[in-house]
Amino acid sequence: MDTLPDNRTRVVEDNHSYYVSRLYGPSEPHSRELWVDVAEANRSQVKIHTILSNTHRQASRVVLSFDFPFYGHPLRQITIATGGFIFMGDVIHRMLTATQYVAPLMANFNPGYSDNSTVVYFDNGTVFVVQWDHVYLQGWEDKGSFTFQAALHHDGRIVFGYKEIPMSVPEISSSQHPVKTGLSDTFMILNPSPDVPESRRRSIFEYHRIELDPSKVTSMSAVEFTPLPTCLQHRSCDACMSSDLTFNCSWCHVLQRSLNNQDENTYVNCLDSQQCHGSSESRRP
Repeated sequence: MDTLPDNRTRVVEDNHSYYVSRLYGPSEPHSRELWVDVAEANRSQVKIHTILSNTHRQASRVVLSFDFPFYGHPLRQITIATGGFIFMGDVIHRMLTATQYVAPLMANFNPGYSDNSTVVYFDNGTVFVVQWDHVYLQGWEDKGSFTFQAALHHDGRIVFGYKEIPMSVPEISSSQHPVKTGLSDTFMILNPSPDVPESRRRSIFEYHRIELDPSKVTSMSAVEFTPLPTCLQHRSCDACMSSDLTFNCSWCHVLQRSLNNQDENTYVNCLDSQQCHGSSESRRP
């Protein structure tokens, strides 16, 4: 977002492989339109997460009322963290902040510091919103409280809304907790363990990440991520083979799915079955 001479801002669009991101400045009307007013929502659809609202460095699993397509993959469960992000993976591990996240503002927030701090989520069947409301940075409480949200729409759009950002985000220390704004996804491969042959070891590979410029995260700004088509949209072998997507799509007859080379361990499993057929540009078994 570049500031114009008359103190207005222009919208900046960035094309990524999986999403198009649009950043809206504080004076852009659309930034306010994208904000979901949880306080005005149906009370039966809004829940204050009591545990997360009173603790530091905690995360909790929540079930959505609809399938949310994240990088094309339908998800029904997500994990909300006190640190300003949502973990999108299905395997909980110690490094939740490393990959597979939706992070409007990942930082060392401590909702347990103040009785006014809450972690709230809202689900009306078409959008799921997590709001970190009046939360404080651990050790930086004198800077003031932060209020921001992440909205997951049923059509795959992701919106970051920032209501109160009391300090410059690049100034937030990452010594005790990572500071990130953006998206990340991974795929997982199960490999035989060299020490215990009958067991499997999980290897996680990050294949895509979007990092936003933290200096653009300000009060009353917003970011909208619109998903781009992926191989998973193809429902038949013919559609997959005639695809003009920039991805190398391949059809797996075992899974009856169109996959790309970064489509988690399902691609590897399909290759093992020797029944996966792709275009001349794709990997073959």
